[in-house]
Amino acid sequence: MNRFFLVFIFFISIFYDLKSRSLQVGSQHPFKSIKSALESANNGDTLLVYAGTYKESPIIIDKKVTIIGIERPVLDGEHQYEVVSIKADSVFFTGFQVQNSGVSSINDIGGIKVYDRRYVTIQNNILLNNFFAVYLQYSRHCLVKDNIITSNAQDEQNSGNGIHCWKSDSLQIIANRIEGHRDGIYFEFVKESVVWRNIARNNIRYGLHFMFSHKDSYFSNIFENNGAGIAVMYTKHVFMANNSFINNTGDACYGLLLKDISDSHIIGNRFIGNTIAMFLEGANRNKISKNVIQENGWGMKVQANCEDNHIYENNFIHNTFDVATNGTLVMSYFKENYWDKYEGYDLDRDGLGDIPYHPLSVYSYVIEQNPISMLLFRSFMVTLMDRTERLIPSVTPEAFVDLTPVVKPYKL
Repeated sequence: MNRFFLVFIFFISIFYDLKSRSLQVGSQHPFKSIKSALESANNGDTLLVYAGTYKESPIIIDKKVTIIGIERPVLDGEHQYEVVSIKADSVFFTGFQVQNSGVSSINDIGGIKVYDRRYVTIQNNILLNNFFAVYLQYSRHCLVKDNIITSNAQDEQNSGNGIHCWKSDSLQIIANRIEGHRDGIYFEFVKESVVWRNIARNNIRYGLHFMFSHKDSYFSNIFENNGAGIAVMYTKHVFMANNSFINNTGDACYGLLLKDISDSHIIGNRFIGNTIAMFLEGANRNKISKNVIQENGWGMKVQANCEDNHIYENNFIHNTFDVATNGTLVMSYFKENYWDKYEGYDLDRDGLGDIPYHPLSVYSYVIEQNPISMLLFRSFMVTLMDRTERLIPSVTPEAFVDLTPVVKPYKL
């Protein structure tokens, strides 16, 4: 009985393979346009689109097909249309250059836009000068991988995002390179998804911006030279690991903004050369550990409305100010961090300093209250004020302390 069943399945699979076809598109091939090939295609067919420029937008894919570009054919929206609209499940789209979509803030026109679909793969494409490059809405189990996404956006109002995901779940955004958009990657109401090995550089606002997006994981990404690195807002249960936040600089810019985020873990990240490495506002019950926070203006700003954050086993190295706050009440905890400004000793050689370290300099506290006092930076008066405060703390919050600082940096 089992043998008969296996033979039956084998012949059924051969039958369906025979039914699927390859449709060739190009000036020297049976189909001269992509739209005509799509009209003739059935579910399960493959379209092979050969090199050339195709001005057929919008190209609506409403069948379960595989579409492969041979020698990088160009799909051009002529600055008027959405270039590719995917309205079927299980579409595989690869090998194209998609360019010059129209611009519309009402319809959110995309270079490639996925409408309420599942199991769509968008892989190994080049997207140039589109409003929204890749846009997924109400989508599930989709993969966006190995795409090069660039634009020349000049301001936030007239530009869209590189990869924009809205009200979706179980997405995988992997190994894309995004540059020159408003936000590199944007998540809103997206849950249980993964952002892995992407590079977002030179975007106007954020490298990654997500709101109301719970139980997502972001790891091994690079966010460099953006208006700001990442903004995490109104979100919980996020895992962020092994990301690099580099040279996100400017007035009030940061590597990572944690605003109203809770019950999340930020581990093993590198914050190098940012104006503010991490800014915590309304952040509660988060674990921040094993991060390298180096050569930033401010290592961390922890606002007074943050509660029960555990900040431990991080390296604070060569920051202008390691930490800052805007209040006198401290409800977050520092433990066993390395501070390069620590001048204590370790007589029992257990690796922990024998005296607590107060990382909040009185000058950073004064600047938070009166920003104009930054004009006195590096003056003798400021140095004297900080030295006095370390010996006899009187202005900075007493609870802002690492009771067990380590005396050697972690090998992270």
